[in-house]
Amino acid sequence: MSRGFVKESDQEELPLIPERAPLPTGATNYVTPNGLAALGEERLELEAEKAALPTENEDEQRRAVTVLDGKLALLQKRIVTARVIKLEDQSKEEVRFGATVKLRMGSTAGKAQEFQIVGVDEANVKQKKIAFTAPIARAITGLWVGETADFRLGGENQKLEVLEIRY
Repeated sequence: MSRGFVKESDQEELPLIPERAPLPTGATNYVTPNGLAALGEERLELEAEKAALPTENEDEQRRAVTVLDGKLALLQKRIVTARVIKLEDQSKEEVRFGATVKLRMGSTAGKAQEFQIVGVDEANVKQKKIAFTAPIARAITGLWVGETADFRLGGENQKLEVLEIRY
């Protein structure tokens, strides 16, 4: 059939559904209790947004529902695969998932930095939360206060010294 006889609405492109933060193949989807609660809140927000969609334009509503259903499906997959790590069960002397770590990068005069190691969906640099899959988190996991790790940053090796561990 000639393209001249096809309705324009039949030729529309499928909406793009943004992917969630990547989780390495085979990696367990660790989350903190707060992270699981945030995923649940996100699901409620998406469901409310879907319920509140305007119905005047059927095409726009259909596209919006498709996007929201896609986001909900990806989110539900993360919720179902989530493995909650209780922070109180973690070793207090060792850097593990959920730890808030203060460390110094570089020389002894280097400025101390602090962040919490969290799940990939919880990671937010502005809130000082990094994913457990981030290279810096992997470099310091398992260390105790006073221990150091080598970390490659910008083509040069840096020393990371753990100054404090909190849960």
